[in-house]
Amino acid sequence: MHLLKGDGNLMVENEVDILDAVFERFLNNINLFKDRDVLRHDYVPQKLPHREKQIRYLGMIVAPLLKTARCSNIFIYGKTGTGKTAVIKYVLNRLAKKAVELDTSVKIAYVNCRLAGTEYRVFSTLCHSMNIDVPFTGLAVGEVFERFKRGLEQRGLSLIVVLDELDELIKARGDVLLYELTRVNETLSRGKVAIVGISNDLRFKELLEPRVLSSLSEEEIVFKPYDASELKDILWERAALAFSKNILLDGAVSLCSALAAAEHGDARRALDLLRVAGEVAERNNAQSISEDHVREAEKRIEHNRIIDALTNLTLHSKFVLYSVYLLGKANIYSAITGDIYEVYTELCREIGISPLTQRRVSGLINELDVIGLLNARIVSRGRYGRTKKISLAIPRSPFKEVYANDDHLSQLLNFNPNCLSTKMRKTIH
Repeated sequence: MHLLKGDGNLMVENEVDILDAVFERFLNNINLFKDRDVLRHDYVPQKLPHREKQIRYLGMIVAPLLKTARCSNIFIYGKTGTGKTAVIKYVLNRLAKKAVELDTSVKIAYVNCRLAGTEYRVFSTLCHSMNIDVPFTGLAVGEVFERFKRGLEQRGLSLIVVLDELDELIKARGDVLLYELTRVNETLSRGKVAIVGISNDLRFKELLEPRVLSSLSEEEIVFKPYDASELKDILWERAALAFSKNILLDGAVSLCSALAAAEHGDARRALDLLRVAGEVAERNNAQSISEDHVREAEKRIEHNRIIDALTNLTLHSKFVLYSVYLLGKANIYSAITGDIYEVYTELCREIGISPLTQRRVSGLINELDVIGLLNARIVSRGRYGRTKKISLAIPRSPFKEVYANDDHLSQLLNFNPNCLSTKMRKTIH
């Protein structure tokens, strides 16, 4: 049966009934959650278990700002989910509150460099944090930087610039931004800047030129991955806020902790597992959250995580990964760097973009190996030495799902190897 809506469009009655049933079932289910947002990444808790040492050290570094003195620049390293961003937000939020009590001009500006993408957007974000008018586009980077400096000087602020995922911007755009920020204090008489750089890449400093390194005057804090016991403590702390009493089984928490500890001690992974397990249990109208719900959550998250990783890669990283995918289609499941580079350069020519050097592509392969999208292993060839064999570390199925909407790679999804150069056909056949 069809019903006519007020706007003249047709609406299927069964669809209304289905949604009503879904909503009514949700409203009548056992209330497992008290506050599910507590389990999300952007939540900053009042307590951060097993990060007391880092909190104390970071607090000591930034404390001079409370007396209007400059503090050292800080670089914080660690893999995803080791508590870097949470600790920084926790410490700096407390610092800002203390500064208000003391009537000290301390301002904090947080920039995610992966999302910002360019020096212009970073500087415009910093300007907006001080209520300085800068258009979204249209000015020279130098002009935006000058407005930023003038604003600091006029306001006499101590500005803490937090640059999250700084390594992503440096890899894509170079270290000009960092150089300008490290030298800005030399031109100011009233305002001052301190940099807090956050990087997932422990080799981040290798990307910087000597002139930048010499002007940083930085301190470093390295966040080690959590072990299973530490993750369990973190989960119980959050669970007490997130779930109703006697809902969460100990086995479910232990399994979340063990699965996350096996993947580099990632607290975000553990929290995601616990939250999604709770949602699975909720949809099944379960009385409690069990290990089975965690297993189901793991399957769902794994699929979504691969999709996100593929979507957020840089253009050339996508081309490198797709080259390995193409080699796999030609039954070459363990390729060497030279094979991949041949395919990669041919794809670049097909799309009309300039390829990177083989050395840079080799670096991209290493990065894709680190984040788990490729599997690169060294194998011995006896008296011929050793070589690196590279293969996909993820299922092949998500490629079409993700890259069908990519402006460049959508043209290559149905790419016919017979259209490739003779040299490349020899490579993949």
